[in-house]
Amino acid sequence: MNSNPTTGTQSIDRAADLLARVVRADQPPTFTDLADATGLARSTTSRILAALERADLIDRAHDGALRPGSLFDLYAARRTADDVLAEHALGTMRALGELTGETINLGVGRGDTVQQIAQVDSTYFLGSRDWVGVEVPAHCSALGKVLYAARVLRVPTGALEQVTDATISTGAALNAALPGIRDLGYAITVDELELGLTGIAAPVSRDGIVIAALGLSGPTSRLADHLQATGAVVAAHARALSARLSMHDKEGAA
Repeated sequence: MNSNPTTGTQSIDRAADLLARVVRADQPPTFTDLADATGLARSTTSRILAALERADLIDRAHDGALRPGSLFDLYAARRTADDVLAEHALGTMRALGELTGETINLGVGRGDTVQQIAQVDSTYFLGSRDWVGVEVPAHCSALGKVLYAARVLRVPTGALEQVTDATISTGAALNAALPGIRDLGYAITVDELELGLTGIAAPVSRDGIVIAALGLSGPTSRLADHLQATGAVVAAHARALSARLSMHDKEGAA
């Protein structure tokens, strides 16, 4: 048994290189193409390609052409639209988190609630909880209010759940607050979802259509004195993310 770690690492590097060449190729390469391009011995190339094929990482056609294997298709099928959106948003979320130090969330509409699909944790010891996958009442969430204002969520009528004393308690009161959110370009909630918790969020759009909300949350005691300034920062990052998403779609269609 070969226990040389250098040899093992070298084998992994060679396999990774061959796989990357197959995935990145404009035209499916053949065994000969890969052996010639890498300079590997044909026996080594054949052995590595066979292992990749057994693992469904590559597929070999009848004409010898090599393509990415069915494992890639399985991964792609499992990725949801939320996964893709979260991946595109992560850089912006990290930048906003580094700038503010607060917990950063990305939320989408789910029926009558807002679900948070991605989070960058606060750099402070005292920060917000992990909200990923959690559905919260939209009427007392800054993310939710943004989605109401953008008409992504339907504004409810009648009485609303009174989560805290600061929570908006009727659909009429919620509806009356939405024009101001549209004018500002962001929403603020102070102690509405939880006492001591402040949220600030702004809309994220793709090609002019709002699809999500980018938000920040943290202790009210830390955010209370600069709500508007922080709101402007969140809105600027949401606009930058929106532009990036729209540009990505255009590049993909080109």
